[in-house]
Amino acid sequence: MSTTLQAGLWMIGAITSFTLMAVAGRAVSLELDTFEIMLFRSLTGIVIVVTVGWAAGTLGQISRDRLGLHATRNLCHFAGQNLWFLAITLIPLAQVFALEFTTPIWVILLSPLLIKEKLTGIGLLCAAIGFVGILIVARPNPSEISLGLIAAASCAVFFALTAIFTRMLTRTETITTILFYLTTMQAVFGLICAGYDGDLAIPSLAALPWVVVIGCAGLLAHFCLTNALRIAPASVVMPIDFARLPTIAVVGMLLYAEPLDPWIFVGAALIFAANYLNISNAIRRSPL
Repeated sequence: MSTTLQAGLWMIGAITSFTLMAVAGRAVSLELDTFEIMLFRSLTGIVIVVTVGWAAGTLGQISRDRLGLHATRNLCHFAGQNLWFLAITLIPLAQVFALEFTTPIWVILLSPLLIKEKLTGIGLLCAAIGFVGILIVARPNPSEISLGLIAAASCAVFFALTAIFTRMLTRTETITTILFYLTTMQAVFGLICAGYDGDLAIPSLAALPWVVVIGCAGLLAHFCLTNALRIAPASVVMPIDFARLPTIAVVGMLLYAEPLDPWIFVGAALIFAANYLNISNAIRRSPL
């Protein structure tokens, strides 16, 4: 089996997982707020990470060397994921996913500030193209800018910060360590935010399977994406990942009667082109 086909199969798993998480998030939003969703998602994740880590013998790798950076990274991810769960309940799923694809654009713009990476002319061009794509997807009108659009656009910024801090952590930390602190810290954040008012909702028996799906799908999506990137270059994986948009658009149409807005696809295509141009340039510039 070719590496491209293997990467494609892993990406099918990632796309399926991201789609399931969106559907499950909408299903439980009738009972739980975003903080409660994150709390129970993280508790599910802790069970999975500890079980897999114990079976693989990697729990001993967990250290407390970079707790501050773990906390910063997980605060950003917690904020981004909460905004994502909020956005999927307020605007069409395709619009959320299209705006989420701007995450690499924000990585380009924020990396020079946080990790001193050089901002190139190509990087600026990619950011400009991506910004045009954002405008087409959102089509902002001062009188019609919604909370859902703001949440979807903002979650991409926090996901970009998460990616940058994750890059810093992977220089010294193992995957088990990163995932352990991801789940445990976000469980604490979720408990504090969901329980500050003394009114912490517990999922009903009907909602509980959806909560488990969110916890499993969230970890599985990133596991599949990581494996795809491990065996194939980003220039191969990214076009496959873009299939998330038409997939979620069809799901939104079938399950929620959301219209297929062609402008979302036009804007998303520009965002994809900007990301692909940046990846291709990075590959050309990297030493053999």
